[in-house]
Amino acid sequence: MWGAGSTTVRGVIHWREATVQRLAEQWPGAAIFEVTSADLAPQGPGGETIPALAYTSLVGMPRPGDRVLLNVTALERGLGTGGLALIVAIPDRLPPDPAATAGHVVKARYTPLQTMVLGVDEQESPYHEVLANSCGIDQMPVIMADLHSAVPAILAGLRQGEPAVRAVYVMTDGGALPIAFSRTVAGLSKAGWLAGTITVGQAFGGDLEAVNLHTGLLAAAHVLKADVAVVAQGPGNLGTDSPWGYSGVASGEAINATGVLGGHAVASLRVSEADERERHRGISHHSLTTYGRVAMAPADLPVPMLGGAFGDLVLEQARHLAAGSAGRLRLREVDIAGLAEALSASPVRLSTMGRSLDQDKAAFLTAAAAGRFAATLVSARRPGPPRR
Repeated sequence: MWGAGSTTVRGVIHWREATVQRLAEQWPGAAIFEVTSADLAPQGPGGETIPALAYTSLVGMPRPGDRVLLNVTALERGLGTGGLALIVAIPDRLPPDPAATAGHVVKARYTPLQTMVLGVDEQESPYHEVLANSCGIDQMPVIMADLHSAVPAILAGLRQGEPAVRAVYVMTDGGALPIAFSRTVAGLSKAGWLAGTITVGQAFGGDLEAVNLHTGLLAAAHVLKADVAVVAQGPGNLGTDSPWGYSGVASGEAINATGVLGGHAVASLRVSEADERERHRGISHHSLTTYGRVAMAPADLPVPMLGGAFGDLVLEQARHLAAGSAGRLRLREVDIAGLAEALSASPVRLSTMGRSLDQDKAAFLTAAAAGRFAATLVSARRPGPPRR
């Protein structure tokens, strides 16, 4: 029991010391090192090292031979996406203080690794006046997704219809907080599939930082001049096998924010033909709850014409979802011809819940269908006759 003077502590960090052996992989803002530690069982390919992730903008760049402090809590629990050792500090070689900059927005607040950033919406930002005078996003299409893994598939469908589209990723804080954790985002940005990134809430590290989703969407429209925004949490969604206990419920709130700002919401469905959990087969209960019960504003609901018995199941579920929304959800049937080829051209690896494109094609085709539908909205907003 908790009480005055109680020394019971829950949820503490599992700390370990380790020595850096070599750099294994690096991308903007992050790097994975092979480290050795007498306090951990070896898990590396050769059986003698452990992979450890460093956010180099926070802790500096480790070098071989450095002693590092690790947070191994998720590693020891065997968690999925985030189940890595994390380098928390290089205690014998601390990084220099960064140059003084404007901004006082603190993210990962009141944690040992809180970081201060310049919010695009705060007073010191060069865009403060733009956002202070912006009340809406003028029907800009905004595509919502439950899982981070849907982002490249959405973009594949979107770009097939509008190859020159300016797409901006708005990352919410339901999963990873540092956007640098996502190799997917790094690859999509390098390939030019993303025109920019915005991290909102407690998420950080995007091209722009915003206090909340509303100002993040305003920044996408008025600062980055996006044709379309894609809103999804970072890698590592949380679910508790309960009707409401999952981080993707925020997708419904994103539809509400889009509606308040005068945007055009597009609800990308979470679909799986391979998930062994009944609650996620066909249209996931996440989408049914998020779009059917959390979202209060109108949204388009693209449904891929997958064909066969499974396709019929998905279409029936979508029709039932739309019918129960009193006209709020507008069912949009989407032809999938050519989408598999678009997906195969992705510049990043496609993987959802550990399954590849071949292992769960329906999941990726559904996300790509949302992108294909959104491309028609982008085309309709362009000056001149709509593109065919």
